[in-house]
Amino acid sequence: MSILEQIDKERLPQHVAVIMDGNGRWAKEKGKLRVFGHQNGVSAVRDTVEGAVELGIKYLTLYAFSTENWNRPKMEVMALMELLVSTISKETKTLMDNGVRLFAIGNLSNLPEKCRKQLYDAIKKTSGNTNCTLTLALSYSSRWEITEAARRIAIKVRDGDLGAEQITEDIFEKYLNTSGMPDPELLIRTSGEHRISNYLLWQIAYAELYFTSKLWPDFRREDLFEAVIDYQKRERRFGLTSEQLN
Repeated sequence: MSILEQIDKERLPQHVAVIMDGNGRWAKEKGKLRVFGHQNGVSAVRDTVEGAVELGIKYLTLYAFSTENWNRPKMEVMALMELLVSTISKETKTLMDNGVRLFAIGNLSNLPEKCRKQLYDAIKKTSGNTNCTLTLALSYSSRWEITEAARRIAIKVRDGDLGAEQITEDIFEKYLNTSGMPDPELLIRTSGEHRISNYLLWQIAYAELYFTSKLWPDFRREDLFEAVIDYQKRERRFGLTSEQLN
């Protein structure tokens, strides 16, 4: 039985989030600069996106650049920004061919103007695609997102547009960057690290966590399939007992 045949297409996670980790270590193992790992990570992104489309996963969110990453050496940050521009430009055709809609979350105003333009152009060009929504988390951190949502709600309350007693979880979610998306059911992290790293903290409250030692540049669609198979073996109780579910 092939790996694809082991997957129940009726029980797919609708939304998969990924922490793409290990580019730097992958490059170091080969005696190369860290940016070499980032460059080779693009192939992993492409294959993972195509694998998600092949399976029928509707939402795929990738942690591409955190707010903390701005503190990395200036040369690496500049190389990452240039790579982002060139990758978006080159991969737009792949997104179109696979019916993938591009979206982005995070403090995008911090991105260089050239990056924002390429990003918004690709988002606009792919906006009609319906097979899968690929979201890039750029200049993103969950604490920033939650703080920003609270700030915007506070302004609404101050201006009399929203009563404090009206604030519920559903209302709060409307002010998050991911408003309109289902929460991730599966979170994958590569490279063997077992941390969430300030990523989608509100949204992954009930996500299944999957950690693999594989470094991101070596990750391929088969690894995504393995993660989905592992997900489908788990019992998702949402605070209930097994007896209640059955």
